[in-house]
Amino acid sequence: MSSIIASPATVPPPETCTQGHRSTLILPTAEGGSICLLCLSNLFSNPNSPTVHVSYALSQLSLAASQPQFLHSLLTFHPHFLISPLLAVLSNFEDEPTATQAIDLIQRLCDGSSSNGGCSSQNVRQEFVSRVSDWLSGGSLGWSRRQLFMLHCFGVLLNTQDCDLYTCIKNKDALVSNLVVGLQLSNDEIQGEIMFVLYRSSLLHYKYMDDYGAEDLLLPYCNKFLNVAIDVLLKSQSDEVRINCVAFLTVLARRGFFASMDSLDTNDFMQLTVHEKDGPLVEVLFAEAVKGPLLSSDSQVQIATMDLISIYLSSTDVSGKQCQALLEENIADYIFEILRLSGNKDSIINSSVLVLDLLSNAKQAFRQRLAIGFSTMVLTLRYVAEIPFQTVQCQLLKLILNCVEDCPGVVSPSSAEEISSILLGMFKKNIGMLPEAFSLSCLILVAIMKCSSSCGNSSLAASVIDASRSAVSMCLGSIYADTDQILHSLYLLKEASVFDEEGNFSTSQSVRLRGCIIDILKSQILPWFVMVFNELEEESIALGVIETFQTILLQDSDVDTKSFAEILVSSSWFSILFGCLGLFPTESLKLRVYLIFSSLVDVLVGSDFGQPIRDAALSLPSDPTDLLFLLGQESSHNLELLSCQSAVLLILYLTSLYNDRIADDKLVLASLEQFILLNSSHFFAEASAFVTVELLVNLYGLYRGLAKMSYQMLYSPEAEKRLFQLLGENEWDSFLTKIHLTSLRWLFEQERLWKLLSYQILNFCRRNSSVGNCVVLYHESSGEIDLHVLAELIASGDNFGAKIFVCLLGDLAESASEEFDIISVLKTYAELIEISPTTADQLCIHGIDGVLQNLYNFSKHTLPELFMATSRFAFSILQHAHSESVTNSDTWAGIAFQLMDFLLPVVASDGWTESVLTVIGLLCLILHHSAQGGLTEASKIIVLNVPLISIVNTIIHEACAKGPALSDCDEGTETGEVLMFLLSLVFFSLRSVRASLPGTMILSDEESDTQQLSYVGIQCRDLCKLLHFGSATIKLIASFCLVELFEGISANLSRQADDFNFREGYLLSLSSILEGLIFFDDIRVALNCSRCLSSLMTWKELKIETMFSQDNWCRLIVEELVMSLSTQSLTSKSFRLHQKPALIFAAALLRMSPSWAAKVFNECAVQSIIKNVTPSNVNAELVILFRELLKSGHLSADNVSQLSRVFQVYRQQIYANELKDSCTKNPAECLALNSDYIGKIQASLFSFIALSSYYPENRLVERKEILQEIELFTTCFDG
Repeated sequence: MSSIIASPATVPPPETCTQGHRSTLILPTAEGGSICLLCLSNLFSNPNSPTVHVSYALSQLSLAASQPQFLHSLLTFHPHFLISPLLAVLSNFEDEPTATQAIDLIQRLCDGSSSNGGCSSQNVRQEFVSRVSDWLSGGSLGWSRRQLFMLHCFGVLLNTQDCDLYTCIKNKDALVSNLVVGLQLSNDEIQGEIMFVLYRSSLLHYKYMDDYGAEDLLLPYCNKFLNVAIDVLLKSQSDEVRINCVAFLTVLARRGFFASMDSLDTNDFMQLTVHEKDGPLVEVLFAEAVKGPLLSSDSQVQIATMDLISIYLSSTDVSGKQCQALLEENIADYIFEILRLSGNKDSIINSSVLVLDLLSNAKQAFRQRLAIGFSTMVLTLRYVAEIPFQTVQCQLLKLILNCVEDCPGVVSPSSAEEISSILLGMFKKNIGMLPEAFSLSCLILVAIMKCSSSCGNSSLAASVIDASRSAVSMCLGSIYADTDQILHSLYLLKEASVFDEEGNFSTSQSVRLRGCIIDILKSQILPWFVMVFNELEEESIALGVIETFQTILLQDSDVDTKSFAEILVSSSWFSILFGCLGLFPTESLKLRVYLIFSSLVDVLVGSDFGQPIRDAALSLPSDPTDLLFLLGQESSHNLELLSCQSAVLLILYLTSLYNDRIADDKLVLASLEQFILLNSSHFFAEASAFVTVELLVNLYGLYRGLAKMSYQMLYSPEAEKRLFQLLGENEWDSFLTKIHLTSLRWLFEQERLWKLLSYQILNFCRRNSSVGNCVVLYHESSGEIDLHVLAELIASGDNFGAKIFVCLLGDLAESASEEFDIISVLKTYAELIEISPTTADQLCIHGIDGVLQNLYNFSKHTLPELFMATSRFAFSILQHAHSESVTNSDTWAGIAFQLMDFLLPVVASDGWTESVLTVIGLLCLILHHSAQGGLTEASKIIVLNVPLISIVNTIIHEACAKGPALSDCDEGTETGEVLMFLLSLVFFSLRSVRASLPGTMILSDEESDTQQLSYVGIQCRDLCKLLHFGSATIKLIASFCLVELFEGISANLSRQADDFNFREGYLLSLSSILEGLIFFDDIRVALNCSRCLSSLMTWKELKIETMFSQDNWCRLIVEELVMSLSTQSLTSKSFRLHQKPALIFAAALLRMSPSWAAKVFNECAVQSIIKNVTPSNVNAELVILFRELLKSGHLSADNVSQLSRVFQVYRQQIYANELKDSCTKNPAECLALNSDYIGKIQASLFSFIALSSYYPENRLVERKEILQEIELFTTCFDG
């Protein structure tokens, strides 16, 4: 042994070993020693060599072989020298560690090609294979360690991809026979090694056969292989044996050995029953054999076994009978259990699902097994759904779909919710989803909705809606979406609507679901289809969209459905579908298009109105031009043509309502005229009841109106004449059907239709009155004639609408028709005016005043209800009409006289009734218009009426006599209400007197309780009492009256100064009351009182300067103002508004130059005020105050300079439009009165009172006033 032991590095290698072997057989090692190959060979070949020596020699050789130089020398010069010795180790010794060392060394020598060029090493491997195979073929195998080692070495040698190794096996038949015989041994180790050898040798054999076209030498052993392999798999409990056996069977299965074998030799399978022997033995034996590996704790064995099953079931020669046999042997249950315990391992899931998918081919037999594993598949789906493009995603979804469809009873509400939630997540991710998985997901949701357990499941419904929305977005937002995906998303939406329709939910839930579905259709599907319909390449998409939309339209017609239908037709839906028919002129699409047309007619026109379209759908052409051609044909003896013409008219009617032009307007008009001339005499008697005269009138009127608008005046007078004749012969009412506004306008432009339209308007008023006062929400596309449409028609003034309305009411009045009819018309007219105030002007222009006078003539004493309705209508007229439209004719004077004739006796007999107060309101509005230049004579009849003057004075005196108790008489009491109306009448009377009877107003301190005014007015002392004792509302109206009175007096003061003689005490009382209200809570009262004081101070003829300048209360007001303006609160908007009365009063006082002004407006105070002035808080009153301070010499040059800078910035911001509007409440806001009709009258009167006073109507007017005052300030400074 000394010859193979490594020598020290310092000793050179001997030229010979101790045995005298030549140096060519001695190889040096990296450590400085050497190994004699011949000595080594002798050691290994001698079966009597001590095992320890052999083991040590193998370890040294292995160590040296790990050195590249040694291995290179060995494989270059002596590649085959050690082959026999190493194999001798395996055949001579039974020591397993030694055998392991030898096998490892053999493997290293065979793999040495990577460092030695590969050729020698490959020859070495081939020679090893040849010698080992010869050894194994030389005799039968039995149980011995040496044979086990040799088998293991053979397997290691064959574990390569080099198919040429198969040619090195010389006696293949003997080898195979010995291996098969060896499998009969009960030893697991031997069986495992043999199976691995068979597995590797068969792989190399078939690779060689495929590469070189050689003959299949293993085919004769097919039955034997299967017999032996299945037997081993049945009996073995070793996972190592099982996995090798499964691997070998997998190779056989791939080559189709299972299908080519008719039967197995069952002599070796004694455990099978007699019944099983008579059955499909291959399938039964195979199923029994794989059960053990499936139950293995080694996941690799399980995966390999399931892959084997998949390959077996995937064979083209395997039928459903074989699948059924495996199912009967409960293989599916084993797979489901593996799947349940998989722990979400991807490889196990993939193999399991693939096997289940193949087993599902035996549908009937698999159904029960599938139901058992349903819960497991749902759990697995949650994992699979998280992985983009997961391998078995589609197969798992298909299994779940089959289970839900075939076994709906297994779907519980919770599992339905879980599945829908998982699928919703997949849709929302919008990535990692194959087209097939998308389609399967949609089908699963549909199948779940059809399950009985899903009834009433609102959570499921919400998930389905969200999933539908996400699915649609996923399809329409991707350029890679295919037709199948789009169709399945549409199918999902369609079935969701059916799910909602089948009564599965309560009404409120159903409405929400339907609303969500419709929202998806109108916000996603419809815009997409409108955009791409011209680019469609497949008819199926158009059919899918149409069917989905029609599903919604066929449901109960509610608000959402009608809204959706209107959106469709407003989107040129008819034109779009005719365009689709141009792309795909097929009968199926044409039928579907006309069916949805009929559904739209049903929803938007009336139930079953689309029946004529359905009846004629198969006969109608695809081209709109051809439709018009049908319309121009004579159909008296052709029922089919008659049916088609009915359908064409309905289609044209609906498209015209929503401005969808499916053909040229000229062509349509010509076809309609031809139809009228040829068919009008018989058509409506023979056609469907759903095709009416109104429909034809709407169409003809529309296209005549469009022709007029486009200045196309060519038309057929004969057709028009025949149409008018037809209208006169038939009962028709355009107000009962939807009609285009252009068509309605054309009808109202035809003088020959006045009487017919008047009758229709009367019927409309009757219906409107019976419905009651309901608010009608108007939108132009509805096509329904309502109050908004008529108001717009009358207000336009370009037709006979207003004249027809006036004539109708006039005819009713002259003929003394039914009171109900007249009242209905009056109420309708009043509503029209409320909708469009311009209507009042049109009615006045066409003589409504004469009709009112006639109505008052026979109603004022005998028909109180009609009188009240007439008065309300008259009030609406005067409330909204402009004064220019209300002429100064004698008619209104007659109306005023009749009102006075009614008012006075009724007040005396019945008191202040609603009708009396309404008449008072009418009188106020007549006086209002007289102040604007109209109704002058009528106003004089009112203001100079002595009995009315007496009544007004009496009521006011009685109210003033109450003293402090008057504060309790607010708008909620009868006294307060009457007093408010009379004060309003007084206000308008004062304005009217000032305009029409100038010089009439007087103010004297000799007024007494018995003094009678010559016009409807009020004494100043009474106004003061009302201001002092009255409620807030009475104070407000009284303050407006006082302002109006003072304005009238100021205008006459210069002409009649001698008539104004006052005692100082009288004026002192008057000013005290006004000064006390400067800081009243209601800013409107305070402003009015400050303006009255300002006017009073301008009356120099009264010589009252001393009274104000020496009044301590006046000084206190000004001092309080100065102190307030000096604080930072000036920046508050509400503060600035409430300081306006004091600013007006202070400016007026400064004009009188009081002696204390210099002390109050000292330099420090003025500087503090100016410091707080900014462009955002400037108002006209403040500028006026600064101007008066400048005139009085209380502003220094620095003060003026500071103010000028502020005013300049204000101008710049105004011109640059940078100053934002203030949100301050308008002081002229209406009173908070009762909501009944009388309260509305009073509110209306007060709005006129406030707007007639000095308050800016908007911010633009206020800014203009500020700019004017700034300009005056600048002028004063420059001067």
